[in-house]
Amino acid sequence: MMNLWIASAAGVAVAYLLGATPTGYLAGKILRGIDIREHGSRSTGATNVLRTLGKGPALVVLLVDVLKGVAAILFARWFYPWLGVPADGVAWAVCLCGLAVLLGHSRSLWLGFTGGKSAATGLGVLLALSWPVGLGAASVFLLVLAVVRIVSLASMLAAVTAALLVCLLPAPLPYRLLVIAGGLYVIVLHRANVARLLAGTEPKIGRRA
Repeated sequence: MMNLWIASAAGVAVAYLLGATPTGYLAGKILRGIDIREHGSRSTGATNVLRTLGKGPALVVLLVDVLKGVAAILFARWFYPWLGVPADGVAWAVCLCGLAVLLGHSRSLWLGFTGGKSAATGLGVLLALSWPVGLGAASVFLLVLAVVRIVSLASMLAAVTAALLVCLLPAPLPYRLLVIAGGLYVIVLHRANVARLLAGTEPKIGRRA
Protein backbone atom coordinates (compact mmCIF):
# COMPACT_ATOMS: atom_id res chain seq x y z
CA MET A 1 0.00 0.00 0.00
CA MET A 2 2.82 2.41 0.87
CA ASN A 3 4.49 1.67 -2.49
CA LEU A 4 1.21 2.46 -4.25
CA TRP A 5 0.96 5.84 -2.52
CA ILE A 6 4.58 6.64 -3.39
CA ALA A 7 4.01 5.67 -7.03
CA SER A 8 0.81 7.73 -7.14
CA ALA A 9 2.62 10.77 -5.75
CA ALA A 10 5.35 10.23 -8.35
CA GLY A 11 2.71 10.49 -11.07
CA VAL A 12 1.59 13.89 -9.78
CA ALA A 13 5.24 14.96 -9.60
CA VAL A 14 5.73 14.01 -13.26
CA ALA A 15 2.73 16.14 -14.22
CA TYR A 16 4.13 19.06 -12.22
CA LEU A 17 7.54 18.73 -13.91
CA LEU A 18 5.90 18.66 -17.34
CA GLY A 19 4.19 21.93 -16.50
CA ALA A 20 7.35 23.36 -14.96
CA THR A 21 9.31 23.03 -18.21
CA PRO A 22 9.98 26.76 -18.83
CA THR A 23 9.24 26.99 -22.55
CA GLY A 24 9.04 30.78 -22.82
CA TYR A 25 12.10 31.28 -20.62
CA LEU A 26 14.13 28.84 -22.75
CA ALA A 27 13.01 30.61 -25.93
CA GLY A 28 14.30 33.91 -24.57
CA LYS A 29 17.63 32.41 -23.53
CA ILE A 30 18.19 30.45 -26.75
CA LEU A 31 17.07 33.11 -29.23
CA ARG A 32 18.18 36.36 -27.60
CA GLY A 33 20.19 35.42 -24.51
CA ILE A 34 17.67 37.25 -22.32
CA ASP A 35 15.57 36.42 -19.29
CA ILE A 36 12.07 37.04 -20.59
CA ARG A 37 10.90 37.66 -17.04
CA GLU A 38 12.76 40.98 -17.22
CA HIS A 39 10.83 42.15 -20.29
CA GLY A 40 7.27 43.09 -21.19
CA SER A 41 4.73 41.72 -18.74
CA ARG A 42 7.49 39.61 -17.10
CA SER A 43 5.52 36.43 -17.76
CA THR A 44 6.99 33.39 -19.50
CA GLY A 45 3.78 32.79 -21.44
CA ALA A 46 3.24 32.94 -25.19
CA THR A 47 1.75 36.46 -25.11
CA ASN A 48 4.89 37.96 -23.59
CA VAL A 49 7.02 35.88 -25.96
CA LEU A 50 5.04 37.43 -28.83
CA ARG A 51 5.69 40.95 -27.57
CA THR A 52 9.35 40.27 -26.83
CA LEU A 53 10.54 37.72 -29.41
CA GLY A 54 8.00 37.78 -32.23
CA LYS A 55 5.34 35.61 -33.84
CA GLY A 56 7.36 32.49 -34.69
CA PRO A 57 8.76 31.88 -31.20
CA ALA A 58 5.37 32.73 -29.67
CA LEU A 59 3.62 30.12 -31.82
CA VAL A 60 6.16 27.46 -30.85
CA VAL A 61 5.85 28.33 -27.14
CA LEU A 62 2.06 28.28 -27.39
CA LEU A 63 2.00 24.84 -29.01
CA VAL A 64 4.48 23.36 -26.55
CA ASP A 65 2.60 24.80 -23.58
CA VAL A 66 -0.66 23.31 -24.88
CA LEU A 67 1.06 19.96 -25.41
CA LYS A 68 2.31 20.01 -21.80
CA GLY A 69 -1.29 19.99 -20.62
CA VAL A 70 -2.26 17.26 -23.07
CA ALA A 71 0.73 15.14 -22.08
CA ALA A 72 -0.02 15.39 -18.33
CA ILE A 73 -3.58 14.11 -18.79
CA LEU A 74 -2.62 11.35 -21.22
CA PHE A 75 0.17 10.26 -18.89
CA ALA A 76 -2.19 10.11 -15.91
CA ARG A 77 -4.76 8.09 -17.87
CA TRP A 78 -2.08 5.56 -18.76
CA PHE A 79 -0.02 5.53 -15.56
CA TYR A 80 -2.70 5.04 -12.89
CA PRO A 81 -4.53 2.12 -14.56
CA TRP A 82 -1.08 0.57 -15.06
CA LEU A 83 -0.57 0.86 -11.29
CA GLY A 84 -3.84 -0.97 -10.77
CA VAL A 85 -5.80 2.02 -9.50
CA PRO A 86 -9.57 1.45 -9.96
CA ALA A 87 -11.53 3.60 -12.44
CA ASP A 88 -12.95 5.95 -9.80
CA GLY A 89 -9.50 6.48 -8.36
CA VAL A 90 -8.06 7.13 -11.82
CA ALA A 91 -10.50 10.00 -12.34
CA TRP A 92 -9.36 11.65 -9.10
CA ALA A 93 -5.71 11.05 -9.98
CA VAL A 94 -6.26 12.69 -13.38
CA CYS A 95 -7.78 15.65 -11.51
CA LEU A 96 -4.67 15.98 -9.33
CA CYS A 97 -2.33 15.69 -12.31
CA GLY A 98 -4.29 18.36 -14.18
CA LEU A 99 -3.93 20.74 -11.26
CA ALA A 100 -0.25 19.81 -10.90
CA VAL A 101 0.59 20.67 -14.52
CA LEU A 102 -1.14 24.06 -14.17
CA LEU A 103 0.76 24.74 -10.96
CA GLY A 104 4.02 23.69 -12.59
CA HIS A 105 3.57 26.11 -15.48
CA SER A 106 2.85 29.08 -13.24
CA ARG A 107 5.21 28.16 -10.38
CA SER A 108 8.13 26.46 -12.06
CA LEU A 109 10.74 24.83 -9.85
CA TRP A 110 13.40 25.84 -12.39
CA LEU A 111 12.46 29.54 -12.30
CA GLY A 112 12.28 30.15 -8.57
CA PHE A 113 8.55 29.31 -8.60
CA THR A 114 7.65 31.95 -11.18
CA GLY A 115 6.26 31.33 -14.64
CA GLY A 116 3.29 31.96 -16.90
CA LYS A 117 -0.45 32.18 -16.33
CA SER A 118 -1.33 28.61 -17.33
CA ALA A 119 -3.92 29.54 -19.99
CA ALA A 120 -2.31 27.59 -22.85
CA THR A 121 -1.44 24.64 -20.63
CA GLY A 122 -5.00 24.76 -19.30
CA LEU A 123 -6.30 24.53 -22.87
CA GLY A 124 -4.20 21.40 -23.35
CA VAL A 125 -5.70 19.91 -20.20
CA LEU A 126 -9.21 20.70 -21.47
CA LEU A 127 -8.59 19.20 -24.92
CA ALA A 128 -7.26 15.97 -23.43
CA LEU A 129 -9.92 15.82 -20.74
CA SER A 130 -12.97 16.64 -22.89
CA TRP A 131 -12.41 17.89 -26.42
CA PRO A 132 -15.90 19.51 -26.72
CA VAL A 133 -15.15 21.60 -23.63
CA GLY A 134 -11.70 22.43 -24.95
CA LEU A 135 -13.00 23.45 -28.37
CA GLY A 136 -15.77 25.53 -26.79
CA ALA A 137 -13.28 27.38 -24.61
CA ALA A 138 -10.89 27.87 -27.54
CA SER A 139 -13.72 29.22 -29.71
CA VAL A 140 -14.68 31.79 -27.08
CA PHE A 141 -11.01 32.76 -26.69
CA LEU A 142 -10.60 33.34 -30.43
CA LEU A 143 -13.89 35.23 -30.73
CA VAL A 144 -13.12 37.58 -27.83
CA LEU A 145 -9.56 38.06 -29.06
CA ALA A 146 -10.80 38.94 -32.55
CA VAL A 147 -13.26 41.51 -31.17
CA VAL A 148 -11.31 43.22 -28.37
CA ARG A 149 -7.71 42.06 -29.07
CA ILE A 150 -6.95 41.61 -25.37
CA VAL A 151 -5.44 38.22 -24.58
CA SER A 152 -6.02 38.36 -20.83
CA LEU A 153 -9.75 39.04 -21.19
CA ALA A 154 -10.07 36.31 -23.81
CA SER A 155 -8.25 33.85 -21.53
CA MET A 156 -10.45 34.58 -18.51
CA LEU A 157 -13.69 34.36 -20.49
CA ALA A 158 -12.49 31.08 -21.99
CA ALA A 159 -11.88 29.76 -18.46
CA VAL A 160 -15.41 30.75 -17.43
CA THR A 161 -16.80 29.11 -20.58
CA ALA A 162 -14.97 25.88 -19.83
CA ALA A 163 -16.40 25.77 -16.29
CA LEU A 164 -19.92 26.28 -17.61
CA LEU A 165 -19.57 23.69 -20.37
CA VAL A 166 -18.13 21.00 -18.11
CA CYS A 167 -21.15 21.39 -15.84
CA LEU A 168 -23.59 21.19 -18.75
CA LEU A 169 -22.00 18.24 -20.56
CA PRO A 170 -21.63 14.70 -19.15
CA ALA A 171 -18.42 14.46 -17.12
CA PRO A 172 -17.19 12.70 -13.95
CA LEU A 173 -17.24 14.82 -10.80
CA PRO A 174 -13.40 14.93 -10.53
CA TYR A 175 -13.18 16.32 -14.07
CA ARG A 176 -15.75 19.00 -13.29
CA LEU A 177 -13.88 19.99 -10.16
CA LEU A 178 -10.60 20.11 -12.09
CA VAL A 179 -12.01 22.42 -14.77
CA ILE A 180 -13.71 24.72 -12.25
CA ALA A 181 -10.68 24.88 -9.94
CA GLY A 182 -8.30 25.26 -12.88
CA GLY A 183 -10.42 28.04 -14.36
CA LEU A 184 -10.48 29.90 -11.06
CA TYR A 185 -6.71 29.47 -10.76
CA VAL A 186 -6.14 30.93 -14.23
CA ILE A 187 -8.34 33.91 -13.36
CA VAL A 188 -6.48 34.47 -10.08
CA LEU A 189 -3.18 34.45 -11.99
CA HIS A 190 -4.62 37.25 -14.14
CA ARG A 191 -5.47 39.51 -11.18
CA ALA A 192 -2.94 42.15 -12.28
CA ASN A 193 -4.52 42.09 -15.73
CA VAL A 194 -7.95 42.59 -14.14
CA ALA A 195 -6.66 45.72 -12.41
CA ARG A 196 -5.31 47.04 -15.72
CA LEU A 197 -8.56 46.20 -17.51
CA LEU A 198 -10.51 48.18 -14.93
CA ALA A 199 -8.06 51.06 -15.29
CA GLY A 200 -8.23 50.90 -19.09
CA THR A 201 -4.46 50.33 -19.42
CA GLU A 202 -4.33 46.66 -20.44
CA PRO A 203 -2.32 46.42 -23.70
CA LYS A 204 -3.93 44.92 -26.77
CA ILE A 205 -2.34 42.18 -28.85
CA GLY A 206 0.43 43.56 -31.03
CA ARG A 207 1.32 46.33 -28.59
CA ARG A 208 4.11 46.28 -26.05
CA ALA A 209 3.15 45.94 -22.38
